[in-house]
Amino acid sequence: MAKIKVLLADDIELFLELEKTFFRRDEFDLITTRNGAKALDLIRSERPDLVFMDLHMPEMDGDECCRRVKADPVLKDIPVVIVTHMGEEKAQERCRDAGCDDILLKPINRHLFMGTARRLLSLRERTDPRVEARLQVRFGSGDEVLTDYSVNISTGGIFLETARPLPQGTPLQLEFTLPTRGGAIRCHGRVAWVNHPDFPSKPGLPPGIGVQMLDLPLDELHAIRDFIKDQCLTASW
Repeated sequence: MAKIKVLLADDIELFLELEKTFFRRDEFDLITTRNGAKALDLIRSERPDLVFMDLHMPEMDGDECCRRVKADPVLKDIPVVIVTHMGEEKAQERCRDAGCDDILLKPINRHLFMGTARRLLSLRERTDPRVEARLQVRFGSGDEVLTDYSVNISTGGIFLETARPLPQGTPLQLEFTLPTRGGAIRCHGRVAWVNHPDFPSKPGLPPGIGVQMLDLPLDELHAIRDFIKDQCLTASW
């Protein structure tokens, strides 16, 4: 499985080392630099999946680097998070004006840091196509657990064929296994829409529910993306 490529840019080694500890090294390919101009060069050459960069860096500040990334049609979709110190309102305004995807404040909170990473990677992966996939899925809300089969899947959601559609907005627990992955994928979800058997909103699909997957761990998100790419490649032959 290809690793998730993350660029960490900060001129203070202590913060770089701290940020590196947040990532599981077998899941991520971490690239680091302490220079803003070098960060821009690395973004252009490495095309990371996600960038965390400090606002204040030698040669080029983080906001200027971000501005150039977002102005480049090839790079503009790479999520950029700028990190600055708490209480610096003008600095945060600089970050927003540069077009960054999010702002994090020092001292860095690990849960906020990884939550931001997970959310931005998830948003980026939604550009992947939806592919047909017949997977057995266990799902339920509360004590009742149902088992049905999927019709298709994307990194953002899964459509389940079921004769017992749950109401829109119902929170769910999901569990399914990809043929390319040994362990089960487990996550929260919610019913985003219902294809009712009597008045279907999408007549081309069987009765069922479209489920939005929530809080996917990063390694499982990446596994789904790789499965989708494999299915697309197989279909092209």
